[in-house]
Amino acid sequence: MTTTSRTPVIASAAKQSAGSPRALRALAMTLFAVPVLAAQGPGRPGGAPSGPPPKPLPLDAARHAEFTASKGTWISLDVSPDGQTIIFDLLGDLYTLPIAGGTATRLTSGLAYDAQPRWSPDGKKVVFVSDRSGGDNVWTLTLDLKDTTQITQGNGSLYVSPEWTPDGKYIVVSRSGGLGGAAKLQMYHVDGGSGLPVIREPAPLKTVGAAFSPDGRYVWYAGRNGDWQYNAILPQYQLARYDRETGETNRMTSRYGSAFRPAISPDGKWLVYGTRWHAETGLRIRDLAGGEERWLAYPVQRDEQESRAPLDVLPGYSFMPDSKSIVVSYGGEIWRVPVDGSAAAKIPFTANVKLDIGPEVKFTYHVDTAATLTARQIRSPVASPDGKRIVFTALDRLYVADLPDGAPRRLDPAEVGQYHPAWSPDGKSVAYVTWGDAAGGQIMKVAVDGRARPVQLTRTAALYYNLAWSPSGTRIVATRGAARDLKEAQGFFGGPLGADFVWVPAAGAAGGSDATLIAPTANRDAAHFTSDTSRIYAYSPSEGLVSFRWDGTDVKQHVKVVGQAPAGAIPDFDQAERPTLPRRIFPEPRPEATPATDSAGDLEPGQPPPPAGIVLMAPKGDQAVAQVGSDIYSITVPKVGGPVPTIPVASGPVPVKKLTDIGGEFPSWSSDGRTIHWAIGNAFLSYNLDRAKVVEDSLKVIEKAKADSTRRAAARADTLKTLGGKADSLKKANAPVPDSVQTRLDLLKADSAKTDSAKKNAEKAKADSTKTEKAKADSLKLLSGRADSLKKAGAAVPDSIQKRIEALRADSTAIAKKKDEKPGYKPDEIRVKVTAPRDAPRGAVVLRGGRAITMKGKEIIENADVVVKDNRIVAVGARGQVTVPAGARIIDVTGKTVLPGFVDTHYHSQWLIPEIHPSQAWQYLTTLAYGTTTTRDPQTATTDVLSYQDRVEAGAEVGPRIYSTGPGVFIGENIRDLDHARNVLKRYSQYYDTKTLKMYMTGNRQQRQWIIMAAKELGLMPTTEGGLDFKLELTHAMDGYAGVEHALPIAPIQNDVVELFKASGTTNTPTLLVSYGGPFGENYYYATETVHDDAKLRHFSPEDAIDARARRRGNNPGPGGWFRTEEYVFPQHAEFAKRMIEGGARIGIGSHGQLQGLGYHWELWSMASGGMTPHDVLRAATIYGAEAIGLGTDIGSLEPGKFADILVLDKNPLENIRNSNTIRYVMKNGRLYEGETLNEVWPRQRNLAAQYWQGGVPATAAGIR
Repeated sequence: MTTTSRTPVIASAAKQSAGSPRALRALAMTLFAVPVLAAQGPGRPGGAPSGPPPKPLPLDAARHAEFTASKGTWISLDVSPDGQTIIFDLLGDLYTLPIAGGTATRLTSGLAYDAQPRWSPDGKKVVFVSDRSGGDNVWTLTLDLKDTTQITQGNGSLYVSPEWTPDGKYIVVSRSGGLGGAAKLQMYHVDGGSGLPVIREPAPLKTVGAAFSPDGRYVWYAGRNGDWQYNAILPQYQLARYDRETGETNRMTSRYGSAFRPAISPDGKWLVYGTRWHAETGLRIRDLAGGEERWLAYPVQRDEQESRAPLDVLPGYSFMPDSKSIVVSYGGEIWRVPVDGSAAAKIPFTANVKLDIGPEVKFTYHVDTAATLTARQIRSPVASPDGKRIVFTALDRLYVADLPDGAPRRLDPAEVGQYHPAWSPDGKSVAYVTWGDAAGGQIMKVAVDGRARPVQLTRTAALYYNLAWSPSGTRIVATRGAARDLKEAQGFFGGPLGADFVWVPAAGAAGGSDATLIAPTANRDAAHFTSDTSRIYAYSPSEGLVSFRWDGTDVKQHVKVVGQAPAGAIPDFDQAERPTLPRRIFPEPRPEATPATDSAGDLEPGQPPPPAGIVLMAPKGDQAVAQVGSDIYSITVPKVGGPVPTIPVASGPVPVKKLTDIGGEFPSWSSDGRTIHWAIGNAFLSYNLDRAKVVEDSLKVIEKAKADSTRRAAARADTLKTLGGKADSLKKANAPVPDSVQTRLDLLKADSAKTDSAKKNAEKAKADSTKTEKAKADSLKLLSGRADSLKKAGAAVPDSIQKRIEALRADSTAIAKKKDEKPGYKPDEIRVKVTAPRDAPRGAVVLRGGRAITMKGKEIIENADVVVKDNRIVAVGARGQVTVPAGARIIDVTGKTVLPGFVDTHYHSQWLIPEIHPSQAWQYLTTLAYGTTTTRDPQTATTDVLSYQDRVEAGAEVGPRIYSTGPGVFIGENIRDLDHARNVLKRYSQYYDTKTLKMYMTGNRQQRQWIIMAAKELGLMPTTEGGLDFKLELTHAMDGYAGVEHALPIAPIQNDVVELFKASGTTNTPTLLVSYGGPFGENYYYATETVHDDAKLRHFSPEDAIDARARRRGNNPGPGGWFRTEEYVFPQHAEFAKRMIEGGARIGIGSHGQLQGLGYHWELWSMASGGMTPHDVLRAATIYGAEAIGLGTDIGSLEPGKFADILVLDKNPLENIRNSNTIRYVMKNGRLYEGETLNEVWPRQRNLAAQYWQGGVPATAAGIR
């Protein structure tokens, strides 16, 4: 099979006769041009990268899904012009089928996702959409597979519903940006060109599903405003007709249930389209002559008008050539439906499916059991003026450490939060802010030598943050807001309202000083200084880097720094998972969308380049450091006068240097302005600009020397060839070779032999090294497999094997690190290790007499003993049949049900307070009280979760086990290749220690495959964002991603998808409370449950958090808040989840944090609404969830050796799944709490402290009585 991508040189050569001189010249030019282009380096004209181009789809298939299908999900089809053959898509492959039915013939295969085929008018070709180039494009193929042609170019767009013009000269398709957006009809000539827009305005109008009148004059399509909408109110789409002669558009429908997917009969008499009637979808037929309509088929496939509809709002269907019937797919089958209203006839099919699937990317992790924990993160590190020490926050406490390897020590022993430190200019003192949940915050100062107690500098408690010490050392500048704002924050907290810049005397006074107002912050923050003592610098994402006088006047803008705008429009992110600006607290800018040019060159609504998260001026005022996304840059600051210069970091008009390969946050300057510091995880990095310049200059010299050596070698080879030719000619003519020539030849041959010998030796050494590395890798794989087998069998791994495994792993890490090392300057990196005792209970307890649902298969033990010692289960069995440790406490749970703690595989706190952390997150209390003992947050927006996790593990906060992906990997990373993906993912494997990551719609298929390849190499188990995109979700499973978050929006889903997920091992967590493709499931419970008056929920949740959700509904997100019961789609998603589990695939339970605590039970009950048995629901909530996040060997079931995460329920959930919420006790890590209060009853008897959000009920002397 040949694949062509329209290229002028190749095309012109191909059109000439094979032996013509013109064709040969064109071919020769092509052949000679290829190696020339391939040899060009990045710095040479043309800018082509050196080496071979990357594979369009770099992932190699390692597994297969093979099964026979007689039903399929969302089958798009078309009937050939002669009426004899159907072409259809199934799970990303194309098939043909006789019109009478039978066995389908597969046309395409491989990892590429091919979909939405349509026959050409002459029946010789098929147009379809495929990502085989690395991203979506439109392709055509001939049925003999000898000619496959790429019609559209680039990999940065999405395409929907291609259709031929009746004359076969053009293809019309809906195109949008790489993450979706308002798709627009584009027209492409089959012989070439970049295409033309059919409908350009209005910009927000989405136009899909083009259908032509027989004469080609009119294009019918479905349109809506914007891409999609949560909790949508109908109608969403209506049909319109575009006149290709006049350019006029007329709206053609006005139905409440919307109108979409038009089809025009070949004789021009009939229009068929889809619409919603009540809660189901049907097909309407219109007589175009008179305008009368009637129902043609009802119900059919549920439409996709409530999601992104990446495969159109209905699957493609077709009229028969005689216009007497349509062929359409619904119910997973193919039907022929007569237009006269008579009975439909099924066209049976059988497809022998063989899907390629990427390698499995799953790992077994373990709960850390070390007696001490090392803090995962240091925050706000700042180097001392002399560069010999750093001060920072870890575990929400203030530390100082000598560089490079001094042991960290506390500076303030008080048990309050301590943040945002700043050094005095003389390096003897540190200023910082504190936070107490009840008392609020203060600005403090402490001597670094530890000889004096900390001094309170402020008189009045408030929310203080972002300190800066004036160069004179006499004043400390801070941002001040009301403490109330943080205490009352229940959603995303971007900072206090009405904040001010203030200063306090650094000398201090008894009882503290009153802060002096400088000016309102006006969306500025991060005050800092240069050598100019008369001005204060600050940053605003809208204004850029600014400065002003001490009285807030004379504001000057210095520079704006922006990142790179992703191609095309970016749809709204999941409300709980949107990325945030890094580093500091201030309200986020919300710029209006402005036109942005996408990859194909035409305009569509896009996002402006994102502003830097923070920009700090250097002490000398000539440079700035900026954090853009997760990367740090140094930027030359020009003085131009007039409008403030905007510097894009990707292509700056002034010198811009990217300092990070892996990422970083908390940037700061050294006192001399020659070194930039930052942190990532618990690593502190220092980039010296002067040393970097020396290294770069040296590398340039080396590269020049290499180039000179290469040129000399080439010249020597040319000379040798020339002289050798002359010598051979003389010899053939029996003439003597002059001695001077022969001597020169001998010398050149000797030099060449030395070069060849050295090259061969180097190649042999490399081959030997590769062989040794492979042998070690094979040994590691073999020994690790043996060790895992022993562990699964409950046997100990011999020390000799364990030591060998550790040695091989160390070698593997060293080899990988060496391979990753590239010539160039590397910043100094220091790991800062702050340790704390890990919370570990002591003692033995027996939960006696309950019904134990162990999750070990279907085992249920009546009248059981569950024995716990310290934090592990040591025995589970019938009462009196297991060994009980001497002195163990017996807790009678007769008549109750004992089961493993719940695992929330898609949890969000919505939101943890960033930067200044409360001492106890209310979300964690609520979650634990309702029985969730393990959470996995797939996209935390910020890295604060790492510090919260450390505090929970140290026992400083009460909460479930906290796991997360950390911030997601978004499209803004602009992944360039596999090496770049490795670097980005090292944040998670080497610095955040998350063991997982969230690939959040990071780009096209090629980029997504690079990410999963890097994840496998780095031992990370990645999950993905579903994004209301059925096609995207299927490619995630095909590529081998371990998880897909959110429901697949299509309903119903057939067993072909079950087979795919079973073979891939991908766990789907459907988050039914935020159902994709229909109204959110949570709205059902707010309409049917008395949420607001739930006493337990009110005890553990702030009043406003409940009121905001339970007093009124609607507009967050989407306009709809109340829906009739039959409108909800979550029962259909739940039915699919039921078949997934019954079919051997995996489902997780994720509450999405919609309602902390109780929301998880709503998710359980929603899962049962599709017919799943209570035991299967509980399996998904426990052992399946544990396995989905790699912890199945440590948690998720009641088995000896596993951690003691246990629930005791008053009622049996096997009888009624709603009994899941009858929680008597929650045990997490061996500590037993009362479910109603979280008072600890074992091993300590300790009541939960009163929380700052409790109370607040109005109690006044005044008011209506």
